[in-house]
Amino acid sequence: MPSTILAIESSCDDTSAAIMHDAKMLSLGVSGQKIHAQYGGVVPELASRAHQQQIVPVVDFVLKEAGLTPKDIDAVAFTQGPGLLGSLLVGTSFAKGFALAQNIPLISVNHMEAHILAHMIDDPKPSFPFICLTVSGGHTQIVLVNSPSDMIVLGETLDDAAGEAFDKTGKMMGLPYPAGPVIDRLAKEGQRLYSFPIPKIDGYNFSFSGLKTAIRNFLIKHIKEDADFIENHKEDISRSVQDIIIDILLIKLEKAARAYNIDQLAIAGGVSANSGLRARLEALCQENGWKSFIPAFRYCTDNAGMIAMAGHYKFENNAFVDQSITPQPRMKI
Repeated sequence: MPSTILAIESSCDDTSAAIMHDAKMLSLGVSGQKIHAQYGGVVPELASRAHQQQIVPVVDFVLKEAGLTPKDIDAVAFTQGPGLLGSLLVGTSFAKGFALAQNIPLISVNHMEAHILAHMIDDPKPSFPFICLTVSGGHTQIVLVNSPSDMIVLGETLDDAAGEAFDKTGKMMGLPYPAGPVIDRLAKEGQRLYSFPIPKIDGYNFSFSGLKTAIRNFLIKHIKEDADFIENHKEDISRSVQDIIIDILLIKLEKAARAYNIDQLAIAGGVSANSGLRARLEALCQENGWKSFIPAFRYCTDNAGMIAMAGHYKFENNAFVDQSITPQPRMKI
């Protein structure tokens, strides 16, 4: 049954809305929050306030861009979790109010499942089953995707996420926030001259806290010997750090692919926009005769397009929720 879905994403510091008709993206809007840069990370209270200011203009934008009015919407999909509670509350409350005013169904979406289903927006699309590595500032997971409604987490980080390792390294180097894209850019000009340890974690789980400590100790040691060490070697440091993080991710991903005999590998989440990770995944798959899948850049970072895609599948299955729904900051797949 064809459907026109308004989707809302407000899990962290990006306010986003999208409109999808019959699995085709009609409009996507994202409004970021620059205020967090001066603090070197997202401040939850400031994020929720900014969402309150931005959500109406962003929704108005996507409706106008799609040439639609609220009466044309068949359902509202929104991020229920995981994420920052205050940010999630803004999106959830708006979605509930919109659905109530238009007398249309509500669809709750898991943010991490939506990242994975972003692969189903544009061609080429993986077929089921496939394995997806989801990497962001708050999450790092390897997920076996049997269908849009059947996902099994094979492994996840036991402490810090890959995206946090990038950002904390950038902070130690004095780079602007968010540091991930900056490190990616610098790494292209550098060489892998410095070595860092790979954590010995069983199974498909990850750990990045020890790596962050190793990087911190490395920088402290070299700064004592040369106060300008970071400035003079930032490209090589970035390349070395980026490569070890990618090593850690792809060793586990390849291990899972072989164990489950899966020849379709995908990456999702904000860190999947990293050019080094994208290139290394494609090379890994080419070497083994596997297929790699990477979403378009605009569907890698937090966006309502992926929420709309997840909402589309739930709409098909009549998987609606009522007005008693509440955010779940620690929501699991």
